[in-house]
Order: sequence, then C-alpha cells, then structure tokens
Amino acid sequence: MGGRLAMPVFSVTQAGYTIEAALTVIGKDLLIVVTGGSNPHIGDVTTLTRDTPIQTIKYPSHDGRFHKDNFVGERVARVVQPSLVGSCTVTAGIHVNQITKAQIAASAPMGEALGRQIVTWLVAHPIKAPAPQYYGDDEQPL
Repeated sequence: MGGRLAMPVFSVTQAGYTIEAALTVIGKDLLIVVTGGSNPHIGDVTTLTRDTPIQTIKYPSHDGRFHKDNFVGERVARVVQPSLVGSCTVTAGIHVNQITKAQIAASAPMGEALGRQIVTWLVAHPIKAPAPQYYGDDEQPL
C-alpha cells in the first residue's frame, strides 16, 4: 500500500456513548482521527513514532481551559506505538454533554480498545510503501 489510502473506521460504545477512530495510511505514516460524543471536534494533536516519545498539543477550550481529549488520544497512541513503521499523528475530540463520572471512567478503556482494533487491522494489512529516493552528496537537481 503506497500513497494515501482511506481506511476503516473503528468504534467502541460504552456507558451510553460511542468513540470512533478513523484511520488513514499515508505512505508509511498513520493519521488517526478520534472523535465521539455529542460534539465531535479536534481538541488536541498527539504525535509519535515507534522510538520517539509521545508529544501532545492541547487546543484552548472554554473559560481559559484546554481540551482534555488527550486522555483518550494518548491511550490509542500508546497501544499502536510498538506497531508503527513510520510516524503517527492522532487527533482527538470527544465531547459528551453533561458527561458523568462513569462515562469519563469508560473513556480510558475505550481508547485502549480502539488502539487494539487498529493494531489488529495493521497486522492483517501490513504497510508497504516505496522508500523515498534522495540526492547523494555529490548530486543536485538539474
């Protein structure tokens, strides 16, 4: 698989709401868009490779706060990290109106379950992309 391919959407439903993870393979890299609840959005962006630490940027939310969607996005990232052959970007945005403590508690295992579904798919569909070609030290564009 080379180039950019739209991939499946995985989902988990618990505690009265659903979280989805849409996977796109771009060359050897993964884009995972995690959304759910009553108001899906992009609350944060998490980046990683197999061998680099997870880094997250949180966007401003309301009343001077920042989004907390990394609670789910980083769980997806940690589960898929050992399976990565390139880079991975995870966006996450889940909002449940008047969320309950039970729904908050359910979000962690939901994120981990989505990560496991993605890993299972990656095992069944190994990423194969051509290696990029670069100029040598003694070469330059014509």
